[in-house]
Amino acid sequence: WDKEWMTKGQCLLRLAAEIPGVMIIPMPDYRPKYPKVDPQEAINPNHPNLTIWGNKIEVALFIGIHCHYANLALRMIRMGTNCLTIAFCHDIHEDAMLSAQDLDVPKFSHIISIFRKVRKELGIKLPADGKTISLTGTQSHANQGEKSLSPLACLAEAGEGSA
Repeated sequence: WDKEWMTKGQCLLRLAAEIPGVMIIPMPDYRPKYPKVDPQEAINPNHPNLTIWGNKIEVALFIGIHCHYANLALRMIRMGTNCLTIAFCHDIHEDAMLSAQDLDVPKFSHIISIFRKVRKELGIKLPADGKTISLTGTQSHANQGEKSLSPLACLAEAGEGSA
């Protein structure tokens, strides 16, 4: 594991802590399992709209995805859904509605502070238990029936603190 990517993963969990009801669904950089891909388990890079529709996703953030798959998925989502798309990547993706390039920890922290400020301005409350990550049915089954998780508790459990 690369230390820089571990730190960015921790930043992503801190960002998730600011967004009530956020879902984290992976999109693998390989050909999906056919004939059926469970849209609650993973985003099919060839049909991302199925996951968007199936999970009623309004905003999708793409981070750490190979550009070829991101470009294809972003284009399909933009053309076939009403989902707002955001890309955090090395490249600027023209099919993302918002794209941020070359994020390091200070830039990520700045983005987190913007999300926090906007959430507070809109009066969006965080759950008292800190469980902002909503799990899909498949994820819930894998987590002993839990319906949601606290990203900061996940960080603390990993020994990374919650700051």
